[in-house]
Amino acid sequence: MKPILKLATAAALALALAPAGANAQRVTLNVITAGDQNMVDYVKDYLGPIFQKSNPNVTISSVGTGPGDAGSQKIAEKIIAQKDRASWDVDVAVIHQKMAGDLVQAGLLAPYTKDIASGKMVTSDNSKMALGAKVEGYVIPMFNSQTAIAYNPALVKNPPKTYADIEAWSKANPKQFGYNGIKGGMSGVSFVVGWVYANAKDANKLANGPYDANEKASWDPALAKLKEFNKTATITPGNAGTLDMLNRGEIAMGPVWVDMFYTWMADGKLPPTMKLSLVGPGMPGQPMYYVIPAKAANMEAAKKFIEIATSPAVQADGIVRKFNWYPGIDAQHVKSQLDDATWNKLFVDVTPQELASKGKSFPIKQYFDDILEAYEKKVVN
Repeated sequence: MKPILKLATAAALALALAPAGANAQRVTLNVITAGDQNMVDYVKDYLGPIFQKSNPNVTISSVGTGPGDAGSQKIAEKIIAQKDRASWDVDVAVIHQKMAGDLVQAGLLAPYTKDIASGKMVTSDNSKMALGAKVEGYVIPMFNSQTAIAYNPALVKNPPKTYADIEAWSKANPKQFGYNGIKGGMSGVSFVVGWVYANAKDANKLANGPYDANEKASWDPALAKLKEFNKTATITPGNAGTLDMLNRGEIAMGPVWVDMFYTWMADGKLPPTMKLSLVGPGMPGQPMYYVIPAKAANMEAAKKFIEIATSPAVQADGIVRKFNWYPGIDAQHVKSQLDDATWNKLFVDVTPQELASKGKSFPIKQYFDDILEAYEKKVVN
């Protein structure tokens, strides 16, 4: 999709937000992001030029650490390795929820949101809590994302509405459902967590606590069913791998990130006839967070960068139009920047009502870790 809002418009907002002095000292702002390559490209090719128009003394260095929680873990390891130094060479990081809570609790992040204008524009629950950990003041979502089941309607005449439907369909159509397990991307992790939610005695307890180590024993029947299900499923190479196999017709259905789905479709890498279904009782989604390490060498430039990145104009043009993500700041601050067709595009297959009722959070960290460990022990082996 071609952005309707000109890049210059976002740049003009950036200039108003963050004027740079003519004699300002030159600095290199190190921005490290977990996630797929599109995350790195967004910082390097989109945000970087916007920021540098109004901050010509700052050079943006953008580095990616890879998809899934493993990418965020690499960022945390880099920060921890420098914790005894006077300043750190990570200025801005983009990380997953799980790691954000750990880093806040360890005192390794700066409470920056009160110092920037967009900090007042985000009041969502996931800007306050991340998998059971309090992160308010330390994070602003870069975007909000959601998983759903992508399917080829030419091959799937009655799209699934529940996990039970998926289970029955895959049994009748072996190797036509594909997901990446828990390796190589979070779409597969989301599918696995949703499976446990669908079969757990109390899914709300998994998402909100309190933690009870004995709870995991109750998942054994669900995991046994998932092990059996995997015999009829295709394990894909990752987030992009699932989409690629859908495009080539090697599978007919699989879990995807909604933003990646629409981006691939806009780029002609998926047939425009492909559809989405957010199955019940629900599937997890998650934000990626902008954070600033506690001893970032370029603290003020880091705050300016996030302020521009989370401004309404940049969220509308970059997050919604360019990448088909849901905005990270509260929607009412962004909707006025968008035409109705662009806004409504995200809700063609997944309605706002479905998103509200079936869009789940990931479990609190202890249960999350338990689910991933149990999958490795009881499903893979």
